[in-house]
Amino acid sequence: MVELRLSGVRKEYDGVTALNDVSLRVADGEFFTLVGPSGCGKTTTLRAIAGFEDLTAGTVRFGDREMAGVPPEERGVGLVFQNYALFPHMTVAENVGYGLRFRDPPGAMTDEERVLDLLELVDLDGFEGRDPDELSGGQQQRVALARALAPGPDLLLLDEPMSALDARLRDDLRTQVSRIQSDLGITTVYVTHDQEEALAISDRVAVMNDGRIEQVGRPEDVYRRPESRFVAEFVGENNLFSGETRAHETRGSLVAVRGHEFLVPGSTADSVTFCVRPEALRLGGGENAFSATVETVEFLGEAFRVHLDWDGKPITLRVPEAPDDEGVRVGFDPDDVHVIDGGTADIVEQR
Repeated sequence: MVELRLSGVRKEYDGVTALNDVSLRVADGEFFTLVGPSGCGKTTTLRAIAGFEDLTAGTVRFGDREMAGVPPEERGVGLVFQNYALFPHMTVAENVGYGLRFRDPPGAMTDEERVLDLLELVDLDGFEGRDPDELSGGQQQRVALARALAPGPDLLLLDEPMSALDARLRDDLRTQVSRIQSDLGITTVYVTHDQEEALAISDRVAVMNDGRIEQVGRPEDVYRRPESRFVAEFVGENNLFSGETRAHETRGSLVAVRGHEFLVPGSTADSVTFCVRPEALRLGGGENAFSATVETVEFLGEAFRVHLDWDGKPITLRVPEAPDDEGVRVGFDPDDVHVIDGGTADIVEQR
C-alpha cells in the first residue's frame, strides 16, 4: 500500500483551467472520496493520479516516489470505470486474470488461485466460466473490481463505478466495496457526484468545485460544519440565512434576517451567513422561531420533507409527522446553527 500526495496540481486544456492548485494527502490504507458536481475536476484529478494526464504544474507522489514521467502501466494502480470495460469474448475468470498477463500475482499464488480468491472476495465464486453478458450490472461491476485488484496494486482508483446502477443495487454494492477495501487495506480514491454515497463509505471526503478543493474532512465534519456556502448547499439539504448583527450577548450574536432576530453562537462579525439542516428545524417554534406557509409535503418513508415559504424565501425541514395546517410556526435552537465564515448580508437573500 502507499500514501498519495498531490501538491499544487494544475491542469489546463487550451487555456481553460480544469484543475487549479489541487493539494491533498491520502493516507496509506485510507478510503478517500472526491465528490462534486459534473465538470468540477474530480475525474481529471483521478486521471492525473493514474498518469493519463500530463500536469501543467504541480506534483503527484506515491510515497516518496515522484510520478512525473512514469507511465500508467508502471504506477501500480488498479482502475475501475463507470462502464465496466469487460472483454465480451472472455469469461469472467479470463477477465479477472487479464492483468496477470503483465504482472505476477502477489504472494506465492498461481494466476488461477488469485482469480478464484478474488471471485470469492467479491461474492462471485462459481461464476468463473460465465460470459459477461450473462451477468447483471452489479455482477459485472464486481468482476471489474476483481480485475483491478488482481495484480495487487498499491492504489485503487474508482471513477463513478456505480452511477449506471439502480438505487437499491448501488446501496448493496457500495457496502461490498467498502468491506472489500477495509479487508484489503488498500489505499483507495473514489470519485462520485452522489453526496450520500460519499458520506456513507469514506474515511475522508474532498468536496470539489470549479477545479478547486473547497473542503477536506471526515464525512460527519463536512456535513455538520461546511466551510463555504457551496459545501453547505451541495452536501445534503440545507437552509441558509444571512443578515446583519444587531447585538452581542453572552451566548452569541443577534442577527437580523428579514425582520426577525436569531441568536447565532460564535460570531462577532458585522454580517453573518449561517445554515441550519432541515432535520434541525422543528414545528411548533423554539428559541429561534418564525412563521411560514406550507407549500408541498413529500413522504420519504422514514420522514416527511416539508417545503415552506417564509416571506418569499424557501425553507425545507424534515419531520416525523406532516403538518396539519397550511400556516406553521417553525424554530431551531442556537446549538443547531453553523456559521459559515466570510458570509455577507446579501449572498443568500439574492437567490
